[in-house]
Amino acid sequence: MNVFKYTLALCTALCAFALASTGCRESNHDEGSNGADTAPKAHGDDHDHVDPIRLTPEAIKQHEITIKSAEMQTLRPTFVAPARVAFNAEAVAHVGSTLSGRIVELAVRLGDKVGAGDVLCVIESPQLGQAQSEYLQKIILADAAKATVDLAQNGMSRATRLYEQNRGIALDEVQKREVEFKVAQAQVLSAEATAVAAENTLYVYGMTRAAVESLRASGEVNPRIAIAAPIDGEIVEREVTLGELVSPQREKLMVIANIETLWVLADVTGEHLPGLSLGAKAWINAGSLDIHEHEGHVSYVAPMIDPHTRTVSVRIAVECEDRSLKPGMFVSVRIETSDRSHPSESKIVTVTEAAIQTIDGQHVVFVPADHSDNAFIAKPVTIGETVGGFVPVISGLREGESYVAAGSFVLKAELGKGAAEHHH
Repeated sequence: MNVFKYTLALCTALCAFALASTGCRESNHDEGSNGADTAPKAHGDDHDHVDPIRLTPEAIKQHEITIKSAEMQTLRPTFVAPARVAFNAEAVAHVGSTLSGRIVELAVRLGDKVGAGDVLCVIESPQLGQAQSEYLQKIILADAAKATVDLAQNGMSRATRLYEQNRGIALDEVQKREVEFKVAQAQVLSAEATAVAAENTLYVYGMTRAAVESLRASGEVNPRIAIAAPIDGEIVEREVTLGELVSPQREKLMVIANIETLWVLADVTGEHLPGLSLGAKAWINAGSLDIHEHEGHVSYVAPMIDPHTRTVSVRIAVECEDRSLKPGMFVSVRIETSDRSHPSESKIVTVTEAAIQTIDGQHVVFVPADHSDNAFIAKPVTIGETVGGFVPVISGLREGESYVAAGSFVLKAELGKGAAEHHH
């Protein structure tokens, strides 16, 4: 009996020890699991073994982190060509003077915005004063000629009446009065034509119809004339100063241009011409991180090849409200083609160009993690060639899957800081 009790007590003690040892191991394992919030696991799915990057709602708003869904798009093939930025020739005006004179007023400076009809400068011209004087003289002569024809007509009528009444007027006298009347009529026509020519000269010199009528009514010569802007735009060149002499032989006094609508002139080689068409989209890259890519469209393709460069000039119209593109700037353009045989003509999952980051040589996009709006992980992807600000995703992301479309560089920086802290 004593032996049985001893054996039972020994077995009970051994079981208790075994249970205690097992509990200790499970406790140690649980402690290791709690540490996974700050250290990556060694195995499992990407979403499981990578710690999410967490940002506060304030940080997400500050860095303008934007979430979008991956979309299926048709990305046409493109080619790159060198180009240069130029003014839109249909929205540029060279302002000159049609007469000789001196600048007595300057109303604008470089960079000023003007509207059509706004005064740019005032010129004092002896040539204009002389033309106005001649016009007034021609008007006086025309009025005098009209008075002469009235007298001649009255004389002819009286002579005809007396002749018909047999009151001592010979037929020769009547005919003489008729000739005088016709001569007077011809003189009126000549004087009026001369006055009209003098008036047209004033219009050529830039006077308005209202100004000419005022001159005729007042009879006062004013040798000053305002030069007005012919179009809306901005003063991009001003080549005159106050008191400077100008003449019609001078090419330009000022240049006005609309610099928010520009042309990009690309030099395209022959192999790209078959797939090129009017209206094709184009993206302009200035090669600077400070200037974002601009989108435009092909508005003209030259009908001939330049014999020196063996290229065709292609004109791209682009809106540039931020004025980051400057006429004279050298850029590169990526132009889409209509080659339907190209594999990228089929639809493919795409993300924004800003979504792609490179970490340790691997392209990644950041996607939301843990069903949270402020937790993100980097997801490896295989991508194709960027087209117009969008990147085709060959593998790694599905249609409709959420991703960080803007602000991903902030997440990359946070990931780098986390890795550095873990290393230390």
